[in-house]
Amino acid sequence: MEKIGILIEIKDHEVKKANYGVITAARGDDHELYALVLDVHEDAYKDRLQEHGVQKIIDISEREGTIPWNPEVWAKAIIHTMNHFGINTLFGLTSARGKDLLPRIAASLDAPLVMDCTGINVANRTVTKSQFSGKVTATIKLNGPYYIYGIRPNTIEPELAPCEAEVIHHKATVDAERMVIKEIKQPRSAGIDLTEAEIIISGGRAMEGVENFEILRECAELIGAAVGASRAAVDARYAPHDMQVGQTGKTVSPKIYIACGISGSIQHFAGMKTSSVIVAINTDPDAPIFEKCDYGIVGDLFEIVPIMTKQLKNKS
Repeated sequence: MEKIGILIEIKDHEVKKANYGVITAARGDDHELYALVLDVHEDAYKDRLQEHGVQKIIDISEREGTIPWNPEVWAKAIIHTMNHFGINTLFGLTSARGKDLLPRIAASLDAPLVMDCTGINVANRTVTKSQFSGKVTATIKLNGPYYIYGIRPNTIEPELAPCEAEVIHHKATVDAERMVIKEIKQPRSAGIDLTEAEIIISGGRAMEGVENFEILRECAELIGAAVGASRAAVDARYAPHDMQVGQTGKTVSPKIYIACGISGSIQHFAGMKTSSVIVAINTDPDAPIFEKCDYGIVGDLFEIVPIMTKQLKNKS
């Protein structure tokens, strides 16, 4: 029975939905799943995790209690836990936190690491991931005593596999002192993380100004969406870089991606091509985005989006 560790991310005292796809990817007939949780001291997450097939929930803390966020300290605590329970395979999200933790863990264990995976075969130690701006899908084989995988959020559909989970409280030994976290500042676009959002509505150069992004935000609030931007909009200073989707921005895989006033260049498409459904709104019927979308609306976003917002308000 192979022990598979899964780094669970918590936000607002809830398990992030993207974790459930990671758990599904880790499951197997001969796998025992260990959920590694560091930032809560409660059993509120137990029911949801065992619904998706987690058999062991490891509540990691130190002698003084919950371990405050510090990537160096957390990485050491996770490694201590892996060694204590005999876990040599670790799954996590390719999220902001995952990008901070998984490379540190891999470097300390001298383990192979692949981030942004879209598929995994644990038995063969192979993963698939998009490369060269999405032009090819590579299959990569890993070798070593440990295996670290970062899964692209929302690329693997969660599946229920109910079981009874055991909660184990583990005191990890952490002595990292090289990094001290004094303050955490949220970006201006703080809210739903673009890379983990199930719905994204993005604006391009046609937004024509910073203030016009409020049109998208108003609609986004009604459907629980994150707001993104194209590189053209960011270069024009209509939106900050942390909102940029594309080859030089963030790679996203939402269930629905709504592109407003975005032409659909290959650079932008590379960052959102794995979206389940793509909706395009553009005044130019010959815009490249219409060749790549599932649903297209030829029209002015300043007319179409407010209509969408009004209809959503009427439904609520």
